[in-house]
Amino acid sequence: MAKKPGHPAGDSTRAVHAGERDHQRSEAITTPIYQTSTFWFEDSEQLMAYQEGRLAREEYGRYGNPTWKAVERKLCALEGAEEAVLFASGMCAATTLFLALLPQGSHLIVTSDCYRRTRQFFRDYLSRMGVETSVIDPSDTHQLADAIRDETELFFTESPTNPYLRVIDTKEAVRVCHARGVKVVVDSTFATPINYKPIDDGADLVIHSATKYLGGHNDLLAGVVAGSAELVGPVRDAVGVLGGITDAHSAWLLLRGLKTLALRVERHNANALRIAHFLEEHPKVKQVWYPMLESHPDHETAKQVLRGGGGVVTFDLDTDLDGAIRFTDACRIPYIAPSFGGVESLVEMPAIMSFWDIEREERLKMGITDTLIRYSCGIEECDDLTADLEQALAAI
Repeated sequence: MAKKPGHPAGDSTRAVHAGERDHQRSEAITTPIYQTSTFWFEDSEQLMAYQEGRLAREEYGRYGNPTWKAVERKLCALEGAEEAVLFASGMCAATTLFLALLPQGSHLIVTSDCYRRTRQFFRDYLSRMGVETSVIDPSDTHQLADAIRDETELFFTESPTNPYLRVIDTKEAVRVCHARGVKVVVDSTFATPINYKPIDDGADLVIHSATKYLGGHNDLLAGVVAGSAELVGPVRDAVGVLGGITDAHSAWLLLRGLKTLALRVERHNANALRIAHFLEEHPKVKQVWYPMLESHPDHETAKQVLRGGGGVVTFDLDTDLDGAIRFTDACRIPYIAPSFGGVESLVEMPAIMSFWDIEREERLKMGITDTLIRYSCGIEECDDLTADLEQALAAI
């Protein structure tokens, strides 16, 4: 991002200005929506200049669009990455990355507490390519070292994880993996680049479901992969073949959402921390998981690496399935809905939403109890949220 001398390039400044001002084709303050599927050339000489790499511009909508390229530049600035590539969803970003970087017969290491659809992709799709997957505890770097084989290509983890918000010691994981030639990929959706930048700690690639905090308004689907030009290049080539691109309007919504990212995350952090403390002291709550609570298993790591704990609080109610349903139905402010990271608070019971199609015994093995609640704090007044939680807990 170009800036005048003396102007700081903090996260809020990058979020507002990076990737736009010096790349505009007009004098508009906001980047336009380039709602076009293809781009024309003035003559054949211009076309050949483009084909030979002498002219940087767009040709066809599957390979590039000025609106979503502005988003990619902004995300590079926020993450400290050389390159970024935008996708139609967070899952599309993850699956395209794995398909691009994992050769047939290779090996992948993942952490146990990660998004179930990602695990499903490993089990049902990567296995068809002969890619084997080893699962380790998020905080056990000794287990990580033991899991590395000659054919290991990637270590993939979320940080914080879903739904128990485990926090990875990325520096140590990078040290262990790079010593054996293994690349480290971090899904940083829960943290956002405001709370944590994995690339600063040596991670090779970062994934986000931009649907969540980056967009921030529950009105778009998008994903991003960011990192070194060397590794993002094959991923960008793959999206040109596989076609999982976002549309120009969603990219524009994401661009607009990113401008308030730092402000929103500050409020998410504050609301969630207060609510976590409130819930931890409530007699009808058995356990709370939030990285900034001393009771969290990775609290010491979280203090060292995170600027804030994010907006999600996970807790287990001291009741049964019916009681948990009564609590959820009694909440008046949050919507009962999947996802997180928007300005509106959301609440869900994983047992009857995200994991509904999994047998109870299998869910319990995964740590998904009948009474587990995932609460995504929005940016509402925290006093209103805690008062609403109080009356909902009374319904148990």
